[in-house]
Amino acid sequence: MSEKMDRRKQYTRMVLKDSLMQLLQTKTLASITIKEICELADINRSTFYAHYANQYELLTSIEEDFTIDLIQTLSQYNFAKEHEALQLTEKLFEFISANSGTCQILLGENSDIHFQKKGMEIAQEYVFKNWMNDQELDQETYEYLNLFIVSGCIYVIKQWLENGKKKSPVEMAGILLKFIKRGLDGMK
Repeated sequence: MSEKMDRRKQYTRMVLKDSLMQLLQTKTLASITIKEICELADINRSTFYAHYANQYELLTSIEEDFTIDLIQTLSQYNFAKEHEALQLTEKLFEFISANSGTCQILLGENSDIHFQKKGMEIAQEYVFKNWMNDQELDQETYEYLNLFIVSGCIYVIKQWLENGKKKSPVEMAGILLKFIKRGLDGMK
């Protein structure tokens, strides 16, 4: 009986998440109502509130699921050197490509900025941390450079997704790292 309840609970959360993601394609999070989510998911409001307090908490849950999957993917690799960053960046683009619909919605204008900030933290932690630490910069300059590079990377990814991923993940990783290297070389 417990397994049946767990499956039912998982199913309910899945349809709620799918419904919110569908609505985010055309509406801002602030303009989406619980009623709309429930109608699309074909569940009642009390069931929604048994799982989430509001649409913001539901979005946070979606973002956390995506982030956990991304971190698990990136954690499989231990690339600490500049030349190894290309391989990790390729894996990042492959993950984004495989999850492009979700990523595009979460990075889109109808979502919230929290996901982009979390993406910046992940990119800094897994892609640029060791590479940029090789630069001889004071802490404040390092923070500005990191913010500049990572936010630029996010917008490159957004543009790549919006343009239909015309270049492969390998090509995009090479382009992105070439931009970054040129920027870091300019800091010397």
